[in-house]
Amino acid sequence: MSSKQDFTLIGAGIMSATLGVLLKQLVPRAKITIYERLDKVAAESSDAWNNAGTGHSAFCELNYTPEDENGNIDISKALRISESFEISKQFWAYLVKQGLVETNVPFINDIDHMSFVFGKSNQTFLKNRYDALTAYPMFMDMKHSEDFREIASWVPLMMEGRNTNEKIAATRMPIGTDVNFGSITRKMIGYLESCEDVEIHLGHQVEDIDKRDDGTWEIELTDLNTNEEKTVRSNFVFIGAGGGALKLLEKSDIPEGEGYGGFPVSGQFLKCNNPDVVLRHEAKVYGKAEEGSPPMSVPHLDTRMLNGKRSLLFGPYAGFSTKFLKNGSYLDLPLSLDAHNIYPMISAGINNISLTKYLIEQVMQSPEEKFEALVKYYPEAKFEDWELITAGQRVQIIKKDEDEGGKLQFGTEIVSCSDNSLAALLGASPGASTAVSIMLNLLQKCFPEEIKSREWQTKLTEMIPCYGKSLIEDGELCKRTREYSTAVLKLEDV
Repeated sequence: MSSKQDFTLIGAGIMSATLGVLLKQLVPRAKITIYERLDKVAAESSDAWNNAGTGHSAFCELNYTPEDENGNIDISKALRISESFEISKQFWAYLVKQGLVETNVPFINDIDHMSFVFGKSNQTFLKNRYDALTAYPMFMDMKHSEDFREIASWVPLMMEGRNTNEKIAATRMPIGTDVNFGSITRKMIGYLESCEDVEIHLGHQVEDIDKRDDGTWEIELTDLNTNEEKTVRSNFVFIGAGGGALKLLEKSDIPEGEGYGGFPVSGQFLKCNNPDVVLRHEAKVYGKAEEGSPPMSVPHLDTRMLNGKRSLLFGPYAGFSTKFLKNGSYLDLPLSLDAHNIYPMISAGINNISLTKYLIEQVMQSPEEKFEALVKYYPEAKFEDWELITAGQRVQIIKKDEDEGGKLQFGTEIVSCSDNSLAALLGASPGASTAVSIMLNLLQKCFPEEIKSREWQTKLTEMIPCYGKSLIEDGELCKRTREYSTAVLKLEDV
């Protein structure tokens, strides 16, 4: 049994929801309190319209398999992410099977994941990527083609009006998924609300976080509904506030948080308003990102299932805002600057001129120029069928680096204090898809003794059958657990 019985989670997104459920399963008598600044659960990065909804498995995301100057392809990140998403599916399957979340409307649906490239050099890259990935069992069902007719049978909408002599290539994984991360977050929060000793407080803004002499944390809050100020204490604090986590980490004053900064990137999508067009495409098709662009800017033409309704989106188009959250303040970026991170942030800016140039070009694009990018993937698209919508806000990590002064780091990172009584999650993609693995890493980091106990090991294995084992190396285990989650989550494996 953990010595930390009082847990405070800041932010009501998928990270806090996942951690809250894991803790309640592992420590049934735990007191868990979640504070959220907005008046809704999962209203920021976890909201379905604020992310791509892709169950990131590295099936189609080419930025997870970088190619060096000699043509060698590094698939290590792809393997880790694919394994992590399988772990997420196992955990969600456990929640469904145990009746802990309602499933009237599915939060996850099967949808083909495809990569699609243009030009001879990219054809070679995609074939080499395919060969490298399919050497591992978790990618053995991947299909590859450079044949126009075969690709047209996969995505007919994208091939209409296209020159049959154009050099293209595609890969296809039939077991891809579309996930409504807002929906699964709300379902998990709903379960937590039904549990004894769990409280969810919406409309509560954290003003300060201070460590007390007795080792507990004092959290100052404002109830935005009544403007009442309050102070609470907790044995353990998790900061899972998306883009807002950096500012809250700074308020905690833990030395481990020094040197971290954040670079906000916003996004937009083109949404199809023609129902006939929407019904003619059924896949998530990812291309290659422009050189110097952030990971969230990889172009993709996506079928989405949002609360039972089918949609079609293309994008994203990167933008820039000084807000750290979609519902944040334009002062977020300037107020995040401090003596401890100003040099790393300036250094990272100097070292990423190409990214700055890319963002400026994206911001300056007209609607017609944005539409031209869509035409490359859907040649017969009509301008009047599409509207531009604003997606979510992401904050990429900037951290101290001995060689470069400051480094822009994509992905996520857990920052915790020396006694592991406070932890914050910084960063972005592919966060939501790998939330379960990230929170398991947090438990390993912050509860090193408890996680070794027989009670925790038994429960973790019950929730996640592959826990402690490698799906990368054990092909038979990967097949069994994938079949298990596919059946429970009612995903078609074709």
